[in-house]
Amino acid sequence: MENWLAFGRRIIPTPLFRFLQPAYHLILAATATLWYGFPSRHLTVIGVTGTDGKTTTVHLLHEMLVAAGHRVGSLSSLRFKTNDHEEPNFLKMTMPGRFRLQKFLAECRAAGCRFAVVEVTSQGIKQFRHRFIRFQAAVLTNVTPEHIEDHGGFEPYRASKLELFHSLPAEGLAVLNREDASAEYFAARTSAKRIVWYERSAIDIGGLGRPVRVLGVEPRRIQLEIDGIFIETRLGGEFNAMNILAAAATAMALDISLSAMAQALKGVNNIPGRLEFIQEHPFAVVVDYANTPRAYEAVYQTLSGNQKSARPRPSSGEAGEIRNQKLICVFGAPGGGRDKWKRPKLGEIASRYCRQIILTSDDPDEEDPAAIAREIRAGIPSTKDAIARVVLDRREAIREALKSAKPGDTVVITGMGAQPWQIIKGKKIPWDDRRVVREELTKLY
Repeated sequence: MENWLAFGRRIIPTPLFRFLQPAYHLILAATATLWYGFPSRHLTVIGVTGTDGKTTTVHLLHEMLVAAGHRVGSLSSLRFKTNDHEEPNFLKMTMPGRFRLQKFLAECRAAGCRFAVVEVTSQGIKQFRHRFIRFQAAVLTNVTPEHIEDHGGFEPYRASKLELFHSLPAEGLAVLNREDASAEYFAARTSAKRIVWYERSAIDIGGLGRPVRVLGVEPRRIQLEIDGIFIETRLGGEFNAMNILAAAATAMALDISLSAMAQALKGVNNIPGRLEFIQEHPFAVVVDYANTPRAYEAVYQTLSGNQKSARPRPSSGEAGEIRNQKLICVFGAPGGGRDKWKRPKLGEIASRYCRQIILTSDDPDEEDPAAIAREIRAGIPSTKDAIARVVLDRREAIREALKSAKPGDTVVITGMGAQPWQIIKGKKIPWDDRRVVREELTKLY
């Protein structure tokens, strides 16, 4: 049915459609909810929103709830998962259209799930995809500028995310990152009376602070103590430590034991396309979805060993410490007029961390990839321009990076992660950075 309505959108003149757009989206959301019989009424639906870290937090929370013995469904930019059944999210859309979203919730209900964890985007909220879903909890990872052109500024973007917290019932749960500058803004405006706070030093539930100690952070290992319970995972990076705390704070508020959380995290080796190591020796190759300046810097800091963390305990696992400043960075920026402001910023950040920069295409859509690369390169200081070059064919760019790598180097490929498509001239072309890396590595040896 949504396809028929999309067809209607194409034949209606654009000015008229813009006028009718809010009603169009609202009617579509209501129709989808009716079609599937209000499935969220039978579930505890948890929405996870923020600029960075949403997908990882959804995956971690899913595993924590399962470890506690619950039947769980989750939806992220990577997958649809209902109990043990999993299928990739090939929609190129983090938060699906209303009919697919309601269908997923109906599948969770039919599978006997108690919880459904849903990644919620500002674009999805803007198009009312969250409407008529009964959210019982909302989690905020962080808020930094993103989708500025589409929303018309940072404040409308942040206000869009706030809608998820407005939709909570009074007895609902709001989980907020105390270290984020927008946390108080959300706390003052959410409809939920229960607010849980998390930060590197504590998780605060109902005014009772549970102490947190970040014992050590490496590219392939994080060690924490939460309320005296030791937790270790093969995820890496300071940003993932915060994602773990977001999921843990939510799980604790839902009466999940810390022992169940520790068990769940011990079994998480990686999140596909999120700081995912494809190879470690003789040089490392890492694929990451980072597409905001904050995320880029966090990834580069992690892989260069430029983090301020306590020394970890000896580990029972095999996760080793990778500390070098020999980064070979491959990246581009999405086209379609999306967030052009950040392109030179990405170039400037890369110039501070990377020994070599290869600028390539990401999802250029209808834009000229060479023009996008020029805008990124404009942010690289003239004194460092020699470390950058442009190779627009993404496979060739990856091949060149791998060929130039020496033992001890780290090749980091950012921007697309585990995405299954590139969008070029409006066409979806099958793609996966991880697959391409493996294919090119095979040719090297």
